[in-house]
Parts: sequence; C-alpha cells; structure tokens
Amino acid sequence: MLQPKKIRWRKHHKELQRIRGITERGASLNFGNIGLKAIEPGRITARQIEAARIAITRHIRRQGRVWIRIFPDLPVSKKPAEVRMGKGKGSPEYWVAAVRAGRILYEMDGVDEELARGALERASAKLPLRTRIVVRGAGR
Repeated sequence: MLQPKKIRWRKHHKELQRIRGITERGASLNFGNIGLKAIEPGRITARQIEAARIAITRHIRRQGRVWIRIFPDLPVSKKPAEVRMGKGKGSPEYWVAAVRAGRILYEMDGVDEELARGALERASAKLPLRTRIVVRGAGR
C-alpha cells in the first residue's frame, strides 16, 4: 500500500476538513492517452487507490501502462472505540490523498480506447468521488 517513507510530523492537523476549489496542478494528461479525472473534491485512502489500480490492471490483463497521479501523504488519526474524551490525539490509522476537483487520478496508454474505458469505469466504482473519463485530444 502507498504511504510516505519519511514524514516530518507524525500527526496532521484536521485543516483539510473541507477541500474546496479546482486543482491548480495535475489537471491535464501528461503521460497516457486516456485518464480518470475527479469532478468533485474529497479524500481518497491508500486502500481505495490500490483497489482501483488492481481493478484497472486486471481488466486490461496487464497490457499497456498505468500511471497513478495521486499519492496518499496525509495521516488520519483515530481513537479506539469506547474511549473517554481527552487523553490526547489518537494514533495515525491510515493515509489519504486530498483531491480537488479537476485532478487526474489515473492515466493509461498502450491499450485500445474501449478496453481502457471499461477498466477506468471499474476503477471509478472503487473510488468515493464522482469521476469522468478524459481522452487526449477530445473536447473536454
């Protein structure tokens, strides 16, 4: 599963309570010819990123190439169940990637468009955000 090798702070503030706006970077296809773009903001866990990647690679039967354009670099802490208030912040449980609207999540190349669309639709079902399939050179 994806997670940073080394981080400066073990626990993060909860400033990303609400992710707003359109992404400033990573909004266009840079590597492949077809990609999956987020059309609403949210947080994607490392497990969801990996589940979508597996769905893509299985559908295309390991042909072509897949690029993951997001990385889960924010730790999310959680307290155990039935613990009283106070006593500090909980320990980091999992990692998330904060995704703004317009961000490209996955890119593909080396497979025909129909097969790639099927793979990206399967990946989209694994993610908690609404997404759109984008093609290089198309209108959107």
